Amino acid sequence: MTVSKGEIWLANLNPQKRANEVGKVRPVLIIQGDALNRTDYPTVIVMPLTTQLVDDVQPLRFRIPPRQKLYELSDLLVAHIRAIDRNRLIEKLAELTENELRHVRALLDEILQ
Repeated sequence: MTVSKGEIWLANLNPQKRANEVGKVRPVLIIQGDALNRTDYPTVIVMPLTTQLVDDVQPLRFRIPPRQKLYELSDLLVAHIRAIDRNRLIEKLAELTENELRHVRALLDEILQ
């Protein structure tokens, strides 16, 4: 399965190991670079999305409007990055724009400083 940076996929994040980890079947944003995405490497780095919206919490969240098969307004959980096995990916839902990807990268850089 080939994925690309900036795509939103439905993924099975169960089982979760701790109460503060994001679980369930939910959309995730592929943030791993395409050079690695195009290999047979078995995992992919993602950020989960949630429909439990919280206002004014940047850089921890980024609001994503509905589009394509992403039907609900969602928050990207910037601080919940994780690597998952590609077999957890179920279906491609949507893609972010280049401008949105740049903004997500800036938020990620901010929380990693």
